[in-house]
Amino acid sequence: MSLNADLRLPGSIVAPLTPFTEDLSVDYDALKGIIDYSVETCGAAMIIAAGVEAQEYQYLDYAARKELVDKTIEFVDGRRPVVVGVSHPSFRTAVELAHHAADTGAQAVQLLAPNRPTGGPPKMSELVRYYQSVLAETDLPMMLYLNAGPGTDLSVPATVELAQLPGIDFVKESSRDLARVSRLIAEIETAGHARYFTTMQMYLPTLLLGGSGVTLPPPAALLIRKITEAWQRGDVDEAARIQRQVAVWPARWMPFGLAAVMKASLNHLGVKAGLPYPPYEPVTGEALTALHAYLDTTDLTAP
Repeated sequence: MSLNADLRLPGSIVAPLTPFTEDLSVDYDALKGIIDYSVETCGAAMIIAAGVEAQEYQYLDYAARKELVDKTIEFVDGRRPVVVGVSHPSFRTAVELAHHAADTGAQAVQLLAPNRPTGGPPKMSELVRYYQSVLAETDLPMMLYLNAGPGTDLSVPATVELAQLPGIDFVKESSRDLARVSRLIAEIETAGHARYFTTMQMYLPTLLLGGSGVTLPPPAALLIRKITEAWQRGDVDEAARIQRQVAVWPARWMPFGLAAVMKASLNHLGVKAGLPYPPYEPVTGEALTALHAYLDTTDLTAP
């Protein structure tokens, strides 16, 4: 599969949630159902394996993380390109994961800009060497992943500098800051350095400004598919109507965390996703009732 030929953009890079069994191993039967939903119902442009925090891959040991990658590629079964998360504080581990991704049949890798594990933000020179060390060891195109909190908080000039490194073809940025998003699209995507992907709350503004798409979990990706379809037929009012649904959900329930909200939402829609990895709590009680009621008003339940 050729990545550039097979990407359907603008669109979504979908991160299937990771379901767990009672003994806290990955529920691969449920994962296959989530991946089928992500590909067929949500219309993913690409699937990401073990790459974003909402996928809860951080709770898996190294062997289980690689197995999650392997099974994701197996279940996608060539229907879409797959980008594999290789994020790790050690560039040597990231390189090993990138080699595994290539051996397993991935089309790209994603690497989070890390905080310095020994404390404090990394210097720009350190980040450049970190990325160059991994890029030198893989032929797969790379997605630069920026998410302050799990990773370091980069300035716009630093982001643009990293996006110009040979081998970085995509940028996923999670700020939800319109001023930042608009400048990054102008200085990265419009300038021809890399394709820019945003968060669900910023999707329609990103389309208007010339970005390529969004990275997010299901079932939110279904709303993104419908926004994209409205946009492509020139119905901006319809695209904006659906985008407003993402403004309320999942934000109103985010005290539970994104994985918990998306798992509860998938379960309500009939796609088995299970519960968050403990000790983190699921959406329950009145909050769950309110979540279900809101979902029933959205286009997630529309034909």
